[in-house]
Amino acid sequence: MTSLENVHINTASRTGDGPGPFFIKDCALVALATGKRARMLQEFRNELIDIDESSIYHHYWGGLMLAHFDEPEFNNDFAAWIRHGIHDVILAERIAALDPSDFSDLESLRQEMIELIDMRIDECESLLWMRATLQFEFIRSQIIVFDTTRLLQHPTNLASAIEHFSTTSIFYHFIDARRRTAHANDDFSDWLAGFGAEFEPLREQIAEIDPYFSSLTELRTQLARIFQTYFRETDS
Repeated sequence: MTSLENVHINTASRTGDGPGPFFIKDCALVALATGKRARMLQEFRNELIDIDESSIYHHYWGGLMLAHFDEPEFNNDFAAWIRHGIHDVILAERIAALDPSDFSDLESLRQEMIELIDMRIDECESLLWMRATLQFEFIRSQIIVFDTTRLLQHPTNLASAIEHFSTTSIFYHFIDARRRTAHANDDFSDWLAGFGAEFEPLREQIAEIDPYFSSLTELRTQLARIFQTYFRETDS
C-alpha cells in the first residue's frame, strides 16, 4: 500500500531490449480535510489561489470514484457549488466546461478558473457580496495504491483482460497516470510506447478518448472496444 508521493508504477520497466510486463494496480482515494472553506465567491477565489493542487485534483476527478444513482448535473464540485450555493448558472457552466485533460498541469487549470471567476465578477459585481446558501469545503485527496499481483506480458493480452479491470484500476491506469508518467500519458499508452512504432495506431486511438466526460464504466467499455477491435483486425 503506497501513498501518492511514493508511487512509481513499473509498467515501463525494461527487460533486455523490450518493455517489461504491465503490472495491474488498483487504488482508492482517501479524502482529507484541508480546513479551508468559503461562503462567498471572493473567499472561494482567494482560497483557490493557494489551495494545494491535490484539492483541485480531488474536486475535479474524485467524483469519478463515487457511486452515483443518477447522472450528476456537473462533472466537478466547484461548478456544482457555484450553481447550487452561489446560484450563478453562467459561471457554473463556464467552470463545468473546463476539461482538466486539456491542461498541461493542475496549475494551469487553477489559473484558468481564477480568470473565469474574475471575468464573471466584472460582469456581475453583486456576486462579491452574495453569501452562499451552502458553504464550500475544500477537500484534498491522497491516493492509496494496491498491487493486484496480476500482470500482462504482451499488448495482445489487453483485449481479453481489460473487461476484468475494476473501475478503480481504470481510474489509476487511465486517469491518475497522467500526472505520473513523463509525457502525461495513460499507463496503457506509456507501456505500448515501449514497443516502438509497432502499436502507434493503437496509441492514437486511445488518445482520442476524453476521460473527463465519461464514467469509469464507460471508459472501460471504450477501451475494451478499442483493444478488441484493434487486435481482431491485426490478427485477420
